[in-house]
Amino acid sequence: MFKSLREDINSVFERDPAARNVLEIIFCYPGLHALWIYRIAHWFWTNKFFFLGRFTSHVGRFLTGVEIHPGARIGRKFFIDHGMGVVIGETAEIGDNVTLYHGVTLGGVTWDKVKRHPTLEDNVVIGSGAKILGPFTVGKGAKIGSNSVVVKAVPENATVVGIPGRAVLAEEKKREERPDLQHGQLPDPEATAIACLFDQIRELEKKYDALAREHEELRKKVSG
Repeated sequence: MFKSLREDINSVFERDPAARNVLEIIFCYPGLHALWIYRIAHWFWTNKFFFLGRFTSHVGRFLTGVEIHPGARIGRKFFIDHGMGVVIGETAEIGDNVTLYHGVTLGGVTWDKVKRHPTLEDNVVIGSGAKILGPFTVGKGAKIGSNSVVVKAVPENATVVGIPGRAVLAEEKKREERPDLQHGQLPDPEATAIACLFDQIRELEKKYDALAREHEELRKKVSG
């Protein structure tokens, strides 16, 4: 248990430059509190004390602003930055080294009692306000841009932005286990498309100018 607590605290140091000391992390990080309360609730849930699991989860939601269903499965080195507004559904599965920012939802899209929430594999980073909706998999090392709405599977090491979310960048596989937290440095597919259109317009203008000069020279020869 103490090894797991140390690992949680070290995960905060690794991913939050604002963390100054262990005491501050233990008392001032709601994402960490939510994770610890979830583990208690999850123990109740897996041992079929369902009411105690849900009640413990509800208390955690009241104290931290983070709602994690006790039935969810969460791996090692999980980190929720800021935490407020995060919602993780009952059948969600989260791998190791995953990072969520505030306002993230791992939600379902059906009322049937089946697997209805997403699976996040190792080293996934979800930007603030993103909604991941449905029983699909977000591959290892993927990044989801802030406020994106993702409704289908995401390949490994891909970057997804937009509503609905689209994979706009497939990165090379990273060797290091430490997640890349640069969720703010995301490509803008619309800006790229507009830039391509401007390039094509410039090329057309050059061709038009060349044709216009040829036509003028031909006109002069004919009239001369």
